[in-house]
Parts: sequence; structure tokens; C-alpha cells
Amino acid sequence: MEFEWDENKRLKTLRERKIDFVDMIDLWDDPGRQEVRDLRNNYDEPRFQTIGRAKFNIYFVVYTERVYEDGAEVVRMISARRANKKEREMYEKRTFSARVVS
Repeated sequence: MEFEWDENKRLKTLRERKIDFVDMIDLWDDPGRQEVRDLRNNYDEPRFQTIGRAKFNIYFVVYTERVYEDGAEVVRMISARRANKKEREMYEKRTFSARVVS
């Protein structure tokens, strides 16, 4: 699986939140990772919220999936932050993906 992001957004997140999108790739290796479709707004493409463990913390990442003309499937990260207390509890109870985001 390939990953991409807007480099300016990555640097802003690194500067403001001390979180690097590069490290968030590890979420996809977490067997406990959960996700839900983000229906809050009418985006131009499907967006997903995922929560998982990376680098000794639990993080919340928003991303989309893209398929390019050459057939390459890519996860494009949009934002990343540390999960809040409620989200961490949902992660531990495995209930994050059961919620509806609208």
C-alpha cells in the first residue's frame, strides 16, 4: 500500500502537533485499527476516520483512498492528531467503528 499527503500540511501538523504523517503509516499495521466513513460534509471523494496505535500512542487520522490512472491505489492522509480520551476508550472497547459520523 502506498501513502501520500500534502507536504505543506504534513509540515504544519509536525510543527503544531508534533505528529508526522510518516509515523502515521504504522496505524495500518495495527491489528486493532478501526475506521468509519466520514459523512459530516459532502466531500469530493469518500473520507474515512481511523483510529489506531503508532509510536506508543493512539492516534486519530482522516484520510481518503485514491486510484490513479496507472492503477496505483494510494491512501492520502488529510489530518492526524492524538486521539482524545473518549476516542481512546472507544479504541480499547473496539466500539469506534460502530459509531455513525454525520
